Amino acid sequence: MEALQLVWGTLLLRPYVFLFLGAALVAAAAEQGLRQALRFAGIVWTTAFLAEFASTRIGVPFGYYEYTGATRGQELYLSNVPVMDSLSFIFLAYGAAGLARLYRAPRGTGLGAWRKDLPPLFPAGGAMQAVLLGAVLFMLADVVIDPVALQGERWFLGQIYRYPGGGIYFGVPLANFAGWFLVGLVGLGLNAWCDRRAGCPAPPDWAGTWPYRGLYGPALLGLVLAFNLAVTAGIGAWRLFAVSAAVTGCVALIAASRLRISAPRVGARPAAAALSQTGWEVWR
Repeated sequence: MEALQLVWGTLLLRPYVFLFLGAALVAAAAEQGLRQALRFAGIVWTTAFLAEFASTRIGVPFGYYEYTGATRGQELYLSNVPVMDSLSFIFLAYGAAGLARLYRAPRGTGLGAWRKDLPPLFPAGGAMQAVLLGAVLFMLADVVIDPVALQGERWFLGQIYRYPGGGIYFGVPLANFAGWFLVGLVGLGLNAWCDRRAGCPAPPDWAGTWPYRGLYGPALLGLVLAFNLAVTAGIGAWRLFAVSAAVTGCVALIAASRLRISAPRVGARPAAAALSQTGWEVWR
């Protein structure tokens, strides 16, 4: 009974986390099927929880930090780690993997090609590149998120953790970002390995008419970053806002350049032909 009360308390205390998580699971299921979506979530969550558990004890891989326990009795914890914190890695990893796929799209693709075409997250011809790029984008998301989360006492998150030794990036140590890259590398890498072993998951029939499924992940990550930018502005952390907005803007501009909707240049390849290049598998 107490566990159920804590689950309910977590939902009430952190509705935005579960909103983003639910959107990620629906998007991933529409793209890969429910079984594969749950596998993706399970691998990323397990990797993230183990990393957080280790970091709060031996400082690896995120550098040493500690949870304050201020919300014990209000939300669910596993050992000393709030469940909602490790759950957030799932939708960030899915969004980063989707954005990495968009970045890797062949030149001349454009927005129209994504309406029905659905390249896999980890294509057989470029899985390692997809994993590495996804891990970098996963880390960059934390560059925006972690500094404002560290100031949780100034907004509704609350002061749930701290770095006792401080850090040079708005209070966050650089080791933390290295840890995020490593967790992204392991979480996405394991999913790519599972895809290779089982065969890349095909989209389910029930979602066959959903348009632009390959862009749901990037859109979700964009919403998460926009949410954190809004919070940063809301607490008046303007220096942090300027830096975070610059990072987010660069990420968004590169994505927009892959989705240009202007008239194609003379001699440019049709969008569908671009996505059908060798090494860039596409389902329709």
